[in-house]
Amino acid sequence: MFTTSAAVLVLEILAGRLLAPFVGVSLETFTGIIGTILAGIALGSGVGGKMADHRPPSTMIGPAISLGGVLAWGSLPIVTATGPAFGNGPMAIVLVSALAFFLPACVLSAVSPMVAKLRLSDLGETGEVVGGLSAAGTLGALFGTFFTGFVLVSAVPTRPVIIGLGGLLVVLGVAIGVRLGGAKPDLMMATIGVATLAAAALSSSPCEFETAYFCGSVIEDAERPSIRVLELDDLRHAAIDLDDPTWLEFRYTNLIADVVDAMPAGTVTALHVGGGGFTMPRYVEATRPGSDSLVLEIDPFLVDVAKDELGLVTSDRLRVEVGDARLAVDDIEAGVYDIVVGDAFASVAVPWHLTTREFVAEIARSLKPDGIYVMNVIDGGESHFARAELATLASEFEHVGAIIPPDGVRERPVNQILLASQLPLPALDIDGEHGVLVDDVDAYIDGARVLTDDFAPVDWLTRDR
Repeated sequence: MFTTSAAVLVLEILAGRLLAPFVGVSLETFTGIIGTILAGIALGSGVGGKMADHRPPSTMIGPAISLGGVLAWGSLPIVTATGPAFGNGPMAIVLVSALAFFLPACVLSAVSPMVAKLRLSDLGETGEVVGGLSAAGTLGALFGTFFTGFVLVSAVPTRPVIIGLGGLLVVLGVAIGVRLGGAKPDLMMATIGVATLAAAALSSSPCEFETAYFCGSVIEDAERPSIRVLELDDLRHAAIDLDDPTWLEFRYTNLIADVVDAMPAGTVTALHVGGGGFTMPRYVEATRPGSDSLVLEIDPFLVDVAKDELGLVTSDRLRVEVGDARLAVDDIEAGVYDIVVGDAFASVAVPWHLTTREFVAEIARSLKPDGIYVMNVIDGGESHFARAELATLASEFEHVGAIIPPDGVRERPVNQILLASQLPLPALDIDGEHGVLVDDVDAYIDGARVLTDDFAPVDWLTRDR
């Protein structure tokens, strides 16, 4: 009971890492996965109980545990095959989750009523038996949750963990079957198990590296060997020229650079919320020598990747603080920064706790009186999130603005650059190919609701197109 419950929770947590390269990491991702696992638990418990009333549990418990292990192996080639096929979005998340993880959760959850039936030899002990088994299962689930989330995800790649988990379940099932005396060797099951293990071992991961937060790769440009492209999950996050930190490929980085360039001549103090490929800290360092930059990056492994492969060199003037930016800004002194660059993402959405009025108030506090906050967001269609975030900025800053593509915002999600300052915004020399300033900001906001710590449905606002 302890092990099977733990296994279900391990699969639930690791499912997010397996799906991330294909559907991203968002509230929708975890909602789809959790719902699928719960459906498997519900059906497995019901079917397992019915089976236990019609067949001796001693003949089924061991094979069910082993089958659960084989199905855990099977989740790897299933995700590899179906992940790229369905695109993204809620339906794709549920479909891939169901194909890969519903059956292992269902089969492993069927063990619980079988064990209860086996243990209930005296109706006078029903409460003690059922309560004890429930406690064992809950403790296993807790162990699987904490050990996976706090240890395994950051220490071991996902696929070897699932292969090892499946092996543990297969061996445990065989041992319990032998001990209960009800399970006999099955050549067909053994053949299926070996074939599934081989498929799991041969299924390839799209990741060059895995961190606690991302599946990532660094790709060298075939035509320009000095260029490196950083891919995280299902998005290209940065493009870096190792020889020229002022070279900027993406439209949004050029627009942020336009804001940096519009500031008064001389050195600046800059705070960067999100490191990623560290494009903008390197740009500030190159274009304004002697400037001070502090980068808040939640993923320590990503910092190492940037140092090893993306040309990041830290110093007293370009510092990186590892941790959640929401917590870090509380410790920043007031009135320190000339510019704050917000460029933190989980998939296509800004982490919701970095979008709220309470967080924006901390950003406003950290800026000098003439400082400017420039924020990168991705949105399209009616731009529900971009407009809500602009309304949120306007709740804490006297002047706000937005830079959108020159042909406007269409259905496809695009980068939009939001600006905020207590003083009038500087005159920007924007390349017309990259974007244009919104003429009427109030009309663009159009009464959008301010995001707060109590209400910030960023994933839904971004998806609502």
